Amino acid sequence: MSVLGVGVDLVEVERVRIMLAEKGAYVFDRLLTPTEAEYCRSKIDPAESVAVRLAAKEAVYKALQTHSGARGVGWREIEVVRAESGKPDVSLSGLAQTSAHHLGVKRVLLSLSHTHQAAVAVAVLES
Repeated sequence: MSVLGVGVDLVEVERVRIMLAEKGAYVFDRLLTPTEAEYCRSKIDPAESVAVRLAAKEAVYKALQTHSGARGVGWREIEVVRAESGKPDVSLSGLAQTSAHHLGVKRVLLSLSHTHQAAVAVAVLES
């Protein structure tokens, strides 16, 4: 096993709460996949779930930047999914998947955490 890339990101939940109040459906439709949007909308306070997903997407994006072709990766090409065990996992598509393939990525490790104030994500790309 070899580490091919690492990314970390922190998102303020209040900032996402304001984005949701101002842009509502745009955030769900343009930044999240339909499955992610449905999951977040099912929560009492969707801002926390949206924030941690945005942090995860950005962390994976940063980890992929060791491949020069990854600059155009879109928000919806990185999807936070739940493994059967309940732990967070990542599904890549489009340019994100192509970049991961070029780098030789076999697995994306993802760690997420959030409070009412902030959400953080760490992504590690393994060969």
